[in-house]
Amino acid sequence: MKKLFSVLNAIVLSLAVSGSAAAAPTVLKLGHIAEPTNPYGQGAEYFAKLVKEKSKGNIEIQVFPSSQLGTHKELIEGLIYGTVDMMLAGTAELGTFQPEVGLFDMPFLFTDREHAYKALDTVGMELSDDLERKGLKLLGWMENGIRHMTNSVRPIKTPGDVRGLKIRVQNNKTYIELIKALGGSPTPMALAEVYSALQSGVVDGQENPSAHIYTKRFYEVQKYASRTGHSYAAEPVLISVTTWKKLTPEQQNIIKEAATEAVAWQRKLSADEDENFWKKIKETRKMDVIEVDRKPFQDATEVCYKDLPKRQQEFIKRIRAVQ
Repeated sequence: MKKLFSVLNAIVLSLAVSGSAAAAPTVLKLGHIAEPTNPYGQGAEYFAKLVKEKSKGNIEIQVFPSSQLGTHKELIEGLIYGTVDMMLAGTAELGTFQPEVGLFDMPFLFTDREHAYKALDTVGMELSDDLERKGLKLLGWMENGIRHMTNSVRPIKTPGDVRGLKIRVQNNKTYIELIKALGGSPTPMALAEVYSALQSGVVDGQENPSAHIYTKRFYEVQKYASRTGHSYAAEPVLISVTTWKKLTPEQQNIIKEAATEAVAWQRKLSADEDENFWKKIKETRKMDVIEVDRKPFQDATEVCYKDLPKRQQEFIKRIRAVQ
């Protein structure tokens, strides 16, 4: 009888172990380079929360902010090779892998945020197939924000004030050409390196949305912020095709639904928080915030559109035509 009970206990224990293993959640790692307090950092957390709720705990997304899993380039390569599951990508760096993506960073391309959203949700989503062939599945476009210039040499009030300044830019032709058009010296560099580069004087300035200027504390090592609003920066939500193929159709649908909801939520947060970040920057009393006439900057950077290949020119026309 004791032997029978031992056998039964072993069977029950075995079933319990196998049952708990079957119930173990699917864990996905999502990386990005922003601080957790950045609006798209908060968007990543909200997305993870939605996925957990919609899957009833079957899918867990672990978020790694602040370049913990690598730079933009390293994260993109991680998705391509299947060593990273998900990321929020910068359009500039992603544009080095798929040139049309980088065109969304062109100076003064959009009339306003609503125009950007409509273009990204239509023309932007047409890039899904091209990206998928490279191992990247596009789930939607969050928002990084509207980009402005900061520096420690002099107030930038006109395009001529940029002349001669060493400005950190993303590793992307669009931003390199933009700074050149204004007479500056573009210096490509990963975001994680920017604070120390500004502090040590390796570069004179940088350009980023208000959220990065505040959450990365650039106001501590920069004297002037000029609200040039020269580019809109989207933040694509990507999943590795390798990871995607391992998911069940039900899991794929949950992630797609959660991404769509998270994008809408995050865009509203980003727009609402923009002026709040400028208010916080001013309250530090460490940085002069300068309002500028954007038209001269727009005129000076129009040259960036002239030598684009025909396919990219057509792409720009389609973006501008979105109503």
